[in-house]
Amino acid sequence: MNDSQDIPLFPLHLVMFPGGRLDLQIFERRYIDLVRSCLRSETGFGICLLKEGEEVIKDNSRQKIYNAGTYAHIVDWDQLENGLLGITVEGSTKFVIEDCWQIDDGLLMSKVKFSETDSVGKPVISVEDEFEGLADLLQSLGNHPLVEQKKLKIDYDNLWDLGWRLGELIPVTNEKKQHLLELDDPWERIEQIEKLVADLTHT
Repeated sequence: MNDSQDIPLFPLHLVMFPGGRLDLQIFERRYIDLVRSCLRSETGFGICLLKEGEEVIKDNSRQKIYNAGTYAHIVDWDQLENGLLGITVEGSTKFVIEDCWQIDDGLLMSKVKFSETDSVGKPVISVEDEFEGLADLLQSLGNHPLVEQKKLKIDYDNLWDLGWRLGELIPVTNEKKQHLLELDDPWERIEQIEKLVADLTHT
């Protein structure tokens, strides 16, 4: 995982963390081809936050992205009632972008390095008593119908899961979520989340 790898990107106006799930509607040709290729080769693509530009490329428009995102695999797909292709993706590993370029069909490609720690399946870090309130908050958020339908696998006693899921679910700006994603230390991430939650409760 130390070596750089070339992966396709799917820029969005949201931040995805490892272990997260996301439903996407696919209608642009570049992404239809991407999904077909990923299903055939059993590979994934990177979800990253847009800094500038729109999700759908228009004539003479550009996309500018943040330099960290999450690698995701397709775990389900179906044709939606509106006729579009619907897919569900699940995040696995954080990555940092070293280089980025656009190919002929408009798809963004990137050379990335994957995180050795921010990745699903790493050893559990137990949640200490001081963060039990955040674990309780996550359980409350997890009981919301919109969150329940994602069928997330959450270990409430794992500091990684606590930071990832709260990073996605607390109502703060995408820029603040991106900052949380970019942190490499799970303790620093959870402390930052604790401050953000405190700010939310005092406003």
